[in-house]
Amino acid sequence: MSLTRRQVTSAAIAAIPLAVRPPKGHRTLYIAGDSTAAQKYADAAPETGWGTAIPFFLRKEIRVANHAVNGRSSKSFVEEGRLDAILAEIRPRDLLIIQFAHNDEKSADPTRYTEPWSTYQDCLRRYVDGARAKGARPVLATPVERRKFDADGNAVPTHGDYPAAMRALAQEERVALLDIEALSLALWQSLGVEATKTYFNWTDTEQDNTHFNPPGAIAVARLVAQELLRTRVLAPRDVVRLHEDIPTSWITWPPAS
Repeated sequence: MSLTRRQVTSAAIAAIPLAVRPPKGHRTLYIAGDSTAAQKYADAAPETGWGTAIPFFLRKEIRVANHAVNGRSSKSFVEEGRLDAILAEIRPRDLLIIQFAHNDEKSADPTRYTEPWSTYQDCLRRYVDGARAKGARPVLATPVERRKFDADGNAVPTHGDYPAAMRALAQEERVALLDIEALSLALWQSLGVEATKTYFNWTDTEQDNTHFNPPGAIAVARLVAQELLRTRVLAPRDVVRLHEDIPTSWITWPPAS
């Protein structure tokens, strides 16, 4: 039996757990993104999204609501009703971090593909405008880089024009920009070909150069926290443990539902 678009949207919203509002005076940091940020479950361990690790770098009064989902683009996230679900609960002074591109790049899939300088920017504007209409603050984050090196051992960018398109939109809309693409590329370069394997989901059976394991998720979350501080989205008192080692044992994977 085929489902209508309304039925698909309703099912997607129903699948997102209802959030409990934090106490008065607290703030919530929402994440809209793809698998590089998403919460992973026990059946996917040790794969870890950076959104799982970002709470370690924030004071306890800042709650994290991670709505990132595997496989989503800026377009499909909206069309599945997931942005609407965030906007239904986001409040004034809350933050919305928006990180997409990995799946926007999939030109063979019309349900996810966006073109950097047109439909990608158009979709991102919906997040920006939606957050602002609710009195919340939108924050654009360029996509974290994959692990790719050339024959000379140089870390190679993989996202084409998408990071540049997001940077241009951030400037045009006067939105804070976390340049995670540039920072992660520099981090992979500093670590080198072999050491970066320990940050990605490399196992005995898988060589994944896109998704992170606990050390990688913690490292990228640290970059996000640094950028939130640099751009003054968060105040110094809001960011903690920025220069401390975070035990990988703090990462947990809930049972798959």
